Amino acid sequence: MKFFKILISLFIFQMSTAQDTIWIQVETPLGNMTGFLYNETPQHRDNFIKLTGEKFYDSLLFHRVIPGFMIQGGDPNSKNAAPGIALGMGSPGYLVPAEFVDSLAHVKGAIAAARSNNPEKKSSGSQFYIVGGRPVAPTELSLQEFKHKFKYPDSVKKEYADLGGVPFLDHDYTVFGKITEGLDIIDKIAEASADSRNRPVENIWMKISIITK
Repeated sequence: MKFFKILISLFIFQMSTAQDTIWIQVETPLGNMTGFLYNETPQHRDNFIKLTGEKFYDSLLFHRVIPGFMIQGGDPNSKNAAPGIALGMGSPGYLVPAEFVDSLAHVKGAIAAARSNNPEKKSSGSQFYIVGGRPVAPTELSLQEFKHKFKYPDSVKKEYADLGGVPFLDHDYTVFGKITEGLDIIDKIAEASADSRNRPVENIWMKISIITK
C-alpha cells in the first residue's frame, strides 16, 4: 500500500509540474463525459488527480441533481448507499483552500467543488458538481462583478451568452475543471426522476479516469 501511495504521489508530481492539460473521463450509466482540469487551480487539480488515481470516485453516486442547475457527486458515503438514504455529508476528512480565478466561471459544463458553509470558502475534499445552468442575462454578470469586486473577461461573458450557467456561484465556489464533450449527459442526469432531497430514484453511478487526448 505504501508503494502504491508513492507511485500516486510521483504521478501527481509529474503531471502537475509538466503543466500539461489533464484530461478526464466521467463514465455514467446515461453516457460519458470528457473534460479537463485547470492548471490555474493547482490544489484542486492535484487533489482530483490523487483521488482519481486511488479510484476513490469509482461506484460513487450523483446524489443530488437539479435541472437547470447542476449534478453533484463525490460523497464517499454514497457507495452502496441504500435507496432513500440522505447523502451529501461525507468527505475524505480534509478541506481544500479556495482558489478563485476571474476567468474560471460557472458556465455550463464547469466542474466545481462543493463545500460547507465556512468563512474561508474552503472546498470539500472530494465532493464536486458539474454545472447545467440556464440562460444568463448580462445584468446578472454585472451584479456579480459588483458584489465580488472583479471583472469578467470578455471570453467568459461570451461563454455565458452561448452556453448559460449559474453566475451567482462565481467567487463563492471554486471552479477547477470543465466538461467539453457530453454536455447533453449533464442534462440527462439532471432530469432523472428524484426524491424530495434531489437524490435520483434510480442510482446514477460514476467512474472517473485520467485519459490521454
